[in-house]
This record gives sequence, structure tokens and C-alpha cells, in this order.
Amino acid sequence: MARILIVEKEGATRNTLQHLLEREGHGVVQANGLEDAYTQAPADFALVICDIALAGEHAEPIIQASRPTPVILLADTPSMHAAIASLKAGAIDYLPKPFDQDVFARSVREALSLPRDAAPLLSSPAPPSQRLASHPGGTGQPVEMIGHCRAMQQVYTRIRKVAPADVTVLVLGESGTGKELVARAIHRQSDRHQAPLICVNCAAIPETLIESELFGHEKGAFTGATSSRTGLIEAADGGTLFLDEIGELPLDAQARLLRVLQEGEIRRVGAIETRYVDIRLIAATHRNLHQLSSTGGFRLDLYYRLNVMEIDLPPLRERGDDVLVLAEHLLDGIARKHGRDGMRLSQRARQEIHHYAWPGNVRELENALERGVILADRRIIAPEDLGLRGPSGLPPEASHASPMVGANSDNARQGSNASTASSTTGMPAPAAKLATSTSSEASRGSVSVISDDSEEEDLSLEDYFQHFVLEHQDHMSETELARRLGISRKNLWERRQRLGIPRRKGRRGTPSA
Repeated sequence: MARILIVEKEGATRNTLQHLLEREGHGVVQANGLEDAYTQAPADFALVICDIALAGEHAEPIIQASRPTPVILLADTPSMHAAIASLKAGAIDYLPKPFDQDVFARSVREALSLPRDAAPLLSSPAPPSQRLASHPGGTGQPVEMIGHCRAMQQVYTRIRKVAPADVTVLVLGESGTGKELVARAIHRQSDRHQAPLICVNCAAIPETLIESELFGHEKGAFTGATSSRTGLIEAADGGTLFLDEIGELPLDAQARLLRVLQEGEIRRVGAIETRYVDIRLIAATHRNLHQLSSTGGFRLDLYYRLNVMEIDLPPLRERGDDVLVLAEHLLDGIARKHGRDGMRLSQRARQEIHHYAWPGNVRELENALERGVILADRRIIAPEDLGLRGPSGLPPEASHASPMVGANSDNARQGSNASTASSTTGMPAPAAKLATSTSSEASRGSVSVISDDSEEEDLSLEDYFQHFVLEHQDHMSETELARRLGISRKNLWERRQRLGIPRRKGRRGTPSA
């Protein structure tokens, strides 16, 4: 997919990075030092990943040599000062070692998604309208956000309008809906895209440390403060600060944050002098801040300062077919992560995903898919592999199942016909039913193997076909597969096309006489 240069002194680390990147389909070239990197012409690569110890002072030499190629820096002994200097010099990201593989993969994807004319420190930055990461359909959809429902289209429109305006934004939505993705999209499409984006989860920092983390502190300000420290707000100077779960911010910190928004000034804990910062604030919460302010849990004046522009993210249960699009996208990445490429969802699993309420939203969907990839015995994920539970603690299909009273008599006759065909042809019952359904479709001149109605009546046919073909295609010819399924080769080909099951090359089987 992309050519990436790795500049790293440790051979084992280079090989690990190469393995991770090649697993994502990228081509990798290694360099063991800065001089070696120069000979490889780093500006010709799509991305440069460099150990900061080899990058030169403040990483400027490698960044200058690589321009306009984005650069990700890795640090054995990370520090806030080095991170700030590197990001201001033009690095795309700064990752400490050892790094989390998922964080590394996301950083690489984000760096590669940047257009070349949006790389940091270009002599003539592109206007925001040219930096929109457009969806192939031309909707202006950020590349890292997925969904086509009306509610998400409204979100994309709001992001596109809000990003160039240097105002405070409040992102509302349930946990797991992707509020940080909205913040990243706004930052990328803003005039501050060359400066750092600092993300802070207010709920993850203890109340006793939150002010020191956000505003910094001076040496000796409190027990254990053995040196001065730059706060995260100061680190975001010139760029964007994203405060997630701002409703969890203590009242004392809220008062100090209000001062930052009103006057642009901060004072480190234990300091006398005031420092001035220029930041854009994006805040997010799953709580009703206005209602919280009426009970004294949130400052009303801060709420009005935050709520200049509001973006409301819909929960996954209100996004219709987007859940299936998201599931397919997430499944590809999860399957690659676990070395199980080619994993697919059965039709029953897709239906269960579509009808499940998803109280945990996208985060819960991702966890369910990872569970399915790990537990599935074959390359098809069944509903039971997902391990979903309804409000009653039962699987969703059991929670809303209804008795089969007054079932359609045609369905009963179809099941009876399949049973009869099974006993006379020797085929398994699902295959016999598949053949019966195919014959009835052919008599009506349809090109589909099974009609939409029959899919709704018995989705297990879909699962059976996928299981059978994927399990036997390595040692059966197309002719033998079709015969065993009781359908013609033409119908087998049509159904492969419909389900996206490619034919494997070099099968060992030969046509049966």
C-alpha cells in the first residue's frame, strides 16, 4: 500500500516495526542511522518512522530531509519538552517505547491519510477547503469516520463548517460513539493542523493531580514535585486541546479553565507569574452539562463558554445500516491483527448485529467482533461467537423470539420438500433445500440462487453455503462443489459473486465424472 522508511538503531526493533507494517500490507525499507537514511531519499517515501536519538537536534534534520513526507518519532526516554519541541518542528506524532501496537497502527494510518500538501511546515499551507479528507462520494466525510446515515451526514457537514472557524466546540454523545474522532477531524481541517493536538481524558486523571497535569507545576510546589513540569494546556499552545469527559472536571479546575478561555492565560501550580497561551478548545461529554450545572456539579458560566458550537453524535442503535458497514470495516483490521485474514460474518450474525441495541456503541461492537474472530472455528463468525447479551441476559435472538404459531404454510411445505429431497438425493438437508430453492428461482427466470424472501425465511441456507464452499473449495473442483450442493455451476458462480467468495487458484480437486 505505502513505502515506509524505518530509521532505528536497534535491529530487533527495526524487524518488529517491519513485521507490524508488512502485516498491514506496506512495503518497508530499513536504515540504521541518519546517514543511511539520507542515502535512501526519505522525501520519496510515504512515511518516515525514526528513533529520536538518531533524528538530530529537536529532530529537525530528519524532518527537513523528509519534507513533505510525514515523520513519526519514537523515544526510548520520552519527555514532555522533547515531545513539544518535536511536534513544533513538524513531526506528525511522538510515541514512547515500548509502544502499544494498536496506538502505533492508528498513528501510521493517520499519518498516511494526510494529503501530501497538508504535511507540517510547508512553505505555503493549503487552505482548509483543500485539506478536507473527502469521502470518495464527494461528501466531505473525514477519512477516519465511517457512516452514511442522515445523522452522520449532518455531523460531517457541521465538522466541515466548524473546522475553519477558530471557536470552542462541544461534542455530545454517549460513551463509545467516537467523540475523539470528531475532535481529530476538526483539528485536521483547521488552520491549526500544523500544530499539536493534545487529547486529555479528564475522567482518567485523579482529582488531586488534574490541575498539575493540565496547568503544570513549579519545582517544590507540592511534595514530590522535584522539578518543574509543563502542563498539557501549555503543551497545546498554538494548536488544539481536546478535553474528553469534561463533565468529570473538578470545580476548582473548572474555574481555572474558564480563565484560560476568557483571557488566554494560565498559571502553573506554585508559580507567581502568568503565562499566555493560544489554544483552541474542543470538549466532549456524555452528560447533560446544563442539567449538571443546575445541581452545582458544573459551572454554568463555563458551560456557556464551551457551548459556542455543538456537535451531537448519534448512538449506534440510531444509525441503521451503518452498523454493518462499521462491522465490516472493523472486522478487517481485527482479523489482520490476529492473523486471521478473510474472516466473514454469517448472515445470522449480521442480522443479530443489525438488531442489537449496542449500549456500548462502537467500542462494544469492536469488542464483540474481536471476540468473534478469536472464538470462531472457521472463517465464518456465527452469532454465538459474538457473545452478545440482551437486557435479560439472554442472547438477543432469544430475548425477542416469538412462538412459531400460525407460521406460513408455504414455509412448512418448503421444509417438507427439503426433507423429502434430502432423503431421496442423499444430500444434507440444507443443501437439498438450497437446490429446491434454486430450482424454483430458475423456473421464474431469476438469476438469484435464493430470493430475498427465502433469505428472510431461513438465513441458515446462507450460512451453510458459505461454510461448505470455504471448507471444501481447496480440495473440490467447481463441478464437484456444485454437484454436492445440488445446484448448477452457473448458480454456484452467481452465488460466489453475490457473497464475495472468490475462487481459489490451484485447487487440487478434479472434476467428477
